[in-house]
Amino acid sequence: MSTRPSYSNNMDIEFRNVTKHFEGVVAVDNLCLSVKRGSFYSFLGPSGCGKTTSLRLIAGFEQPTQGELFIGGASVVGIPSYKRPVNMVFQQYALFPHMTVSDNIGYGLRQISPKIDKLEVRKRVDEALEKVRLSGYGERRIWELSGGQQQRVALARALINRPTCLLLDEPLAALDRKLRREMQIELQTLQRDVGITFILVTHDQEEALSMSDEICIMREGQIIQSGSPQELYDQPQSRYVADFVGKTNFFSGTITEIKGSKVIIETGSNEILVGTQAKGAIPLVCGSKASVAVRPGMISLSALGETKKSDRISIHGQIMNRIFLGENSEYLINTKGYGEVMVLSPKSLESDNESFVPGDMVSLSWSPEAALVLGDV
Repeated sequence: MSTRPSYSNNMDIEFRNVTKHFEGVVAVDNLCLSVKRGSFYSFLGPSGCGKTTSLRLIAGFEQPTQGELFIGGASVVGIPSYKRPVNMVFQQYALFPHMTVSDNIGYGLRQISPKIDKLEVRKRVDEALEKVRLSGYGERRIWELSGGQQQRVALARALINRPTCLLLDEPLAALDRKLRREMQIELQTLQRDVGITFILVTHDQEEALSMSDEICIMREGQIIQSGSPQELYDQPQSRYVADFVGKTNFFSGTITEIKGSKVIIETGSNEILVGTQAKGAIPLVCGSKASVAVRPGMISLSALGETKKSDRISIHGQIMNRIFLGENSEYLINTKGYGEVMVLSPKSLESDNESFVPGDMVSLSWSPEAALVLGDV
């Protein structure tokens, strides 16, 4: 669900009804959004949703078919990429292997006309190296660096021209999981240190959730929902967003009663479930199809027969599988009338002697407030 944003002087990027066609294909469809100055903003979505096209429109590699695009309050429609106050870090970094680290970082400065004094270039290169924690690496060759170090060189090269915005096109995709997490923290720290707007394109929900101040979730060229990571995780406005951001259990059925924010659903197996409507979602109506969404971490497990609070939703099932994830255990449970349910149980609630194993019959329970009722969109 796209909500038209309000525009003000503290916005670095503004899309106003921007549409982009490619030979009859609508890649971006009437996009309206604004990015606050100094924020870490992410476009999140599957391949083909329009996120990369949106980034390329900001960079100037593409021009809108219609609509207006502003950077720092100035229209950039028709302005070529090299005249825009933005720089981009690509997935493959695009570093020059025949140059030293310092020469790579200072390349953009040396292209500016009139020429910048060599001592000034040297000074700014050294400052950039310090910012990305590569002081002393200036004379090394690119092939002598690790993947994480190469990524930092690419960041330094993009930042040295002091752009209004830094554009990141899936820059961590080629890194292994541990290094990717380290670089996520470094990017966050760097963004706070330099104080400029970072705009990230990614299909990795964990990456977007962990790094962003605001996330724009896209599908088929449109914004489905935007907000802070916590808002998107705790209050998804559609089944699509709940399914895309994090893991979720869905129980589908028909709405039989609505009392304020409380919604009652009857499932296909004639079971009754209670939940609350998500804030900002399209209002639900009785008789319509909907889904109750419950996050795996909001469900508690207990042995059959244990006393439970009467105000909690409770169902029974048999454990089919258990995956040990370190701090958590992930259970897959087959329930009568509700299908397979995933539960994420913290290690602090288990011990080696008390954790459940496949074949155990268990009780699953959750608070009605933890269940969101979402339209099947």
